[in-house]
Amino acid sequence: MLMMPIRREGRALRRKLGFALLLAACAALPAWTRPPQAGAAPGPAAAEWPREWEGRPLRPLALSPVEQRFAARFPGRIARLTDGERIVVLRDVQAPTRMLHPAADCYRGLGYRIEAARLEHDAGQRLWRCFVAERGGQRTRVCERIVDARGASWTDASSWFWAAQLGQSTGPWQAVTVASAL
Repeated sequence: MLMMPIRREGRALRRKLGFALLLAACAALPAWTRPPQAGAAPGPAAAEWPREWEGRPLRPLALSPVEQRFAARFPGRIARLTDGERIVVLRDVQAPTRMLHPAADCYRGLGYRIEAARLEHDAGQRLWRCFVAERGGQRTRVCERIVDARGASWTDASSWFWAAQLGQSTGPWQAVTVASAL
């Protein structure tokens, strides 16, 4: 009878140890792959930024100092453009990276409240993750998606990251975030 609790404790300890090892292996997975090159210059095949968005001409906007510091470490290129009504942020991504994260995280970090998050199809039947960001009475509608070199798309950065990291998607990738005032 006294052996039963010891066996249970032993099994529980082995399970906990196994789970801890699994977590450690998952945490180390990015270290087993080639790290992205910080601030890598675009190669000769880098595409030009689009000159129009949904039929409207785009003009470039300067990156803020915070965006410039982020872009200096980003494995790819970043552009902010406007069509006069919307801000379009384009990121050409050359390697899987955790630096590509959901726009909602950025907005929350800037003090916005996020609401009405949902998946939506646009007029071209492309799927986007959209939400409304609100701060100080200002409301902004934000939609985002990520597309790989073969045309496969994701609406969340985590799913994209693991697909890219595990070789299920090939780059370069383009992440698009569109913000418009409501």
